[in-house]
Amino acid sequence: MSFNGTPQQLKMINKNNVLHCIQEHPLISRAEIASKINKSKPTVSLLVDELIQENWVLERGIGESSSKGGRRPIQLYFNEKSAYIIGTDIGGTKVKIVICDLGGNIICSSKFTTSQFLQSGLLKQIHKEVTCLVQKYGIEFNKVLGMGAGVPGITETSSGVVIEAPTLNWVRYPFITEAKRYFPFPIYVDNDVNVAALGEQWLGNAKNKENVLFMAVGTGIGSGIIIHNQLYRGSSNAAGELGYMVTDKNDMKNEFKPIFHRYGYLESVAGGKAIGEKLTKLIQKQPDHPYFEQANTKELPGEMAFILAKSGDKIAISVIEEAIEHLAYGIINAASLLNPEVIILGGGVLKSSDYILPRLRAIVNQYLPSSVELKISRLGENAGVLGAVSLFLREHESIINFS
Repeated sequence: MSFNGTPQQLKMINKNNVLHCIQEHPLISRAEIASKINKSKPTVSLLVDELIQENWVLERGIGESSSKGGRRPIQLYFNEKSAYIIGTDIGGTKVKIVICDLGGNIICSSKFTTSQFLQSGLLKQIHKEVTCLVQKYGIEFNKVLGMGAGVPGITETSSGVVIEAPTLNWVRYPFITEAKRYFPFPIYVDNDVNVAALGEQWLGNAKNKENVLFMAVGTGIGSGIIIHNQLYRGSSNAAGELGYMVTDKNDMKNEFKPIFHRYGYLESVAGGKAIGEKLTKLIQKQPDHPYFEQANTKELPGEMAFILAKSGDKIAISVIEEAIEHLAYGIINAASLLNPEVIILGGGVLKSSDYILPRLRAIVNQYLPSSVELKISRLGENAGVLGAVSLFLREHESIINFS
C-alpha cells in the first residue's frame, strides 16, 4: 500500500507506530520494535531517540542477551507520567473530576453536588476544583494535555453543543465554547454512557473487545455502542437510547405513561425509580406488611426492593423478577441486532448484580441466536471519569492518539 503524504507525515505515522508498539509491549528493545512494525533498525532507533528526548519513552536497564551472546539490548517502556489528562463526569446529582496519567492511573479526584452550582455555573466550579487539585498535588499545569467530559444528554460531539440534558436544564448548551472561557487546553465532550463505554473498553471488562454494548441501568436506561472499535453515535447523536425500547405491546395499547416526562418505556418499567414506585404501590395494598406505614408516608427506593427480595419478601421478589424480565428482553433485542462480543452492565441498579446477573443470563441465553458475554462494569463509579479520559485520548490528534 503506497503512502502519498509528505515525508514529515510519514515520519509522524512511523513515530506513532513505534510509540504504540512500546505501549503494547513494555520492556521491548529497539530491534524487537523494528521486527514487529517491519521497519529498519536505524529508522526505529532514530524515532526512539526522539521519543526519549520528548519524555514519552524511558529506558530501563538492560535485557537478556540473545542465544548467540553479545551485548544485551536496552529495554524501553512508555512513560505514563509524561503528561496528564482531566476526566469529568457531569451527572444530574453530582460532578466527579479526576486527573489521570496516560495509563489511566488516577492521581487525584474531587466531586461536588450538581444542583449547588447549576445557577452559578458548573464549568466555573469545575475550573476551581481542577485548580485546587493541580496545586494540592503538585501537578505541573503545562503537562496537562486537556480534558474529556461526559454529560447526561444528547451531545453533538463535532460542535461540542449539548443538544438536550434535562437533568441539567440544558438545551443547545455550547459546552466547549463555555469551557474555553476557563481552560486553555483542548476539551472533548460526549454523552455520559458513550463515555463510560469507552472507559470499559480502555481499562475495564471490555478491554481488547472491538464490538461492545455498555448498558447503564439507573433511574433511566441508556447504552453506549462500540462497533469495530469505533463509537457509534447515530445520525442525530441519539444512538443507544435503549430506555425507549418497548418490551410489552399490551402496555402501549393501554395509554402508557412514562415514569418521568419524555422517558421511554423500558426505563419506566425496569429503571430504579420504576422498581421503587411499583414496590411502594403494592405494599400500600398490604396493611400487614412491615413497610406498610413507610410506603404510605413516602415512596420506597428501588434499593429497598432488592434488600427485601434477598430476605424472601414475595412482593419485592415479584417486582424485581418483572423488572429483570423486561431488562432481559431489551438485552435480547439489542444483542440480536448488534451482535456484540460483550455486554457490560453498569449503573445504580446493578449494585445488586449478585441478584440480577444470574437471572438475566438465564433468560437471555435462551433466546439469542449466538451467545454473548454478560459482565458487570469493572470500573464502577469511575467508568464515567476514566471514560472521559479515554475520550480525550481517542479524539485528540497527537502522538498519543489511542484510537
